[in-house]
Amino acid sequence: MALVATPSVLLPGTGSDGKQMVALVALFAGALTFAEYKTTYPGLIEFRDAPPFNRVRFLILFFTVFLLTIIAKSAISPTSLTLLVNAVGLLIGNALDFPYSPVRLATLMMANGASEAQVIAVRTAAGMAYLTSLIGLSFFVVLLKMKGWPSRTDVFNVWVNLPTFDPTAGGDVVARLERDARINIAFGFLLPFLIPAVVKIGSAGFEPLTLTTPQTLIWTMTAWSFLPASLFMRGIAMGKIAAMIREKRRLSGLVDQSGYIPA
Repeated sequence: MALVATPSVLLPGTGSDGKQMVALVALFAGALTFAEYKTTYPGLIEFRDAPPFNRVRFLILFFTVFLLTIIAKSAISPTSLTLLVNAVGLLIGNALDFPYSPVRLATLMMANGASEAQVIAVRTAAGMAYLTSLIGLSFFVVLLKMKGWPSRTDVFNVWVNLPTFDPTAGGDVVARLERDARINIAFGFLLPFLIPAVVKIGSAGFEPLTLTTPQTLIWTMTAWSFLPASLFMRGIAMGKIAAMIREKRRLSGLVDQSGYIPA
């Protein structure tokens, strides 16, 4: 709820209708999360009983929204903090703005008649959002190595933590998990490049994307950077689960590295 309400709370000028809509969405998100984590059976949220997956994912999303809100606020009511964050974002955006980079492609999503100030705002937001996702992803990988996730001693329920994955659909579970892991990692790598292209193609014949309002810019750049990071995390996690199942099989004698094949 705090995540959804952050831009409306920190940015001045939000109307009463907008605040009511944000409050409704925040209440719905809070109720959905509460219901998902309190129920016994699986629902929509993956890895709910396998921390710190969702905790790290939420922190990436929260810090992305918070930092982009601070950057947007620097143009409306500047303070020392907002100007500092905006300067850092501008520096990062310029550093990552090279040919064929995700940040350069993000600026190409805008309308042809966009002003220089609007292009700079998108570049700054894209650079900060992309860097936040990369830092969060690196932190997630280091945390998995340090904690040995998933734990070999604790019970890992595939049905609860992967509700959309059917282990009885056919084929070896380990092979399917490894295949899905590779697919998620590949999409995570390609999405920052594909989203601007899809937006540009989809806007043909319609009004182009302008990203002139702060909240539109915040949520668009957040989705653009968070979705690939989330797919990367999901692919890494599924690869770790496949390795855990393979290790369990080896220890139980179902798979013997010496060449033994069970009858």
